[in-house]
Amino acid sequence: MADEQIRAMVTRLGMPDVGAPAFVRAPALNEARVAIVTTAGLAHRGEPWRSDDSSFRAFDRDERDLLVGHVSTNFDRVGISADLNVAYPVDRLEELAAEGRIAELGPRNYSFMGALGDLSTVLVDSGPAVARRLLDDGVQVVLLTPV
Repeated sequence: MADEQIRAMVTRLGMPDVGAPAFVRAPALNEARVAIVTTAGLAHRGEPWRSDDSSFRAFDRDERDLLVGHVSTNFDRVGISADLNVAYPVDRLEELAAEGRIAELGPRNYSFMGALGDLSTVLVDSGPAVARRLLDDGVQVVLLTPV
């Protein structure tokens, strides 16, 4: 699909009313527990993504054997296939923690499938479920890596 066609298609998509955003002041980064939430469609082996899959995958902070399972034909997998940190900068966050620039990396990170036409389930189900897990893990700052 040409760029112009994709832009036209996206322009026609409506945005749901999600109400007023909540705001919580985060601690200084050197005092914050940080986690990653990506839309790169990362998965464990044997956990493939389906088209229009609005679920999520959770990864322990030490896991690196993840597959790029993004279902979009427009997604360029070359960079992330060569270096997972392109879309999932877990090693860079570990380095920042070692340098004291962030307090620590949270125990888990998460991936969604970014190629979704209908976000309603993410808004009312899987998104809030990940948010609850992040809060339960004491995560104060989330690095979002949209793909």
